[in-house]
Amino acid sequence: MTDKLLAGKTILMSGGSRGIGLAIALRAARDGANIALLAKTDTPHPKLEGTVHTAAAAIREAGGNALPIVGDVRDDSSVGEAVLTCRGEFGGIDIVVNNASVIDLSGSLELAAKKYDLMQDVNVRGTFMLSRAAVPVLKDAANPHILSLSPPLNLSPRWLGAHTGYTLAKYGMTMATLGMAAEFASDGIAANTLWPRTTIATAAVQFALGGDRMMKVSRTPEIYADAAYEVLTQPARSFTGQTLVVEDVLAAAGVTDFSGYAAVPGTPDDALFPDIFLD
Repeated sequence: MTDKLLAGKTILMSGGSRGIGLAIALRAARDGANIALLAKTDTPHPKLEGTVHTAAAAIREAGGNALPIVGDVRDDSSVGEAVLTCRGEFGGIDIVVNNASVIDLSGSLELAAKKYDLMQDVNVRGTFMLSRAAVPVLKDAANPHILSLSPPLNLSPRWLGAHTGYTLAKYGMTMATLGMAAEFASDGIAANTLWPRTTIATAAVQFALGGDRMMKVSRTPEIYADAAYEVLTQPARSFTGQTLVVEDVLAAAGVTDFSGYAAVPGTPDDALFPDIFLD
């Protein structure tokens, strides 16, 4: 694709210091997009690379404009200030990406109450509050989109019973997004979700799912970023209310070979580890 379809567009993203969120931001930055990141990572983490400031530097290097906003999506004042700051800096908001998320795959009896609350606060409430706060500004955009990184609703007992606390939190993100799609359809605001068919090589996969072995049988965050780009450049009034799968989005765009996205080059598709929530 040669056209820079996101040139001059403004994206407000929760999180984005590393991993999938940063990959999505960098893909948009190559078009010359403006990207505001609302994230807590003001200082380096002892185990995880990247802060909101290093992410902003990478965005600028890739060709975009960056606005690092140190704040917490759980805090209403941080959310409100992020929307106002983003609009003040760039003149509006075209896209909201609900990227911030907490994962804990513990069973119901093992899951700490604080971690349950954290997943609900970041994943569900954060998605709802950031989207809601941005809606009045999105209404003025030419092609406004909300994109949440959450899965299709799959009521199979396999997923409902596997890690109930986490499942509730991720499905809550999806339900909030589908609700926004229905509620604001008449305003022309698209709201969709996006989820991968295989695990993605990120810190969350490495530390929460399966370590280095899992990383080797995953795809790179760039596959998620390329699919997100396809979604965010669709006409908002007609492309909304969908729970999308990364590989299906790319296939619809004409991509037939996913081998270049393997975290370990040469890994065949049938050797990659399937992500959760998709049968």
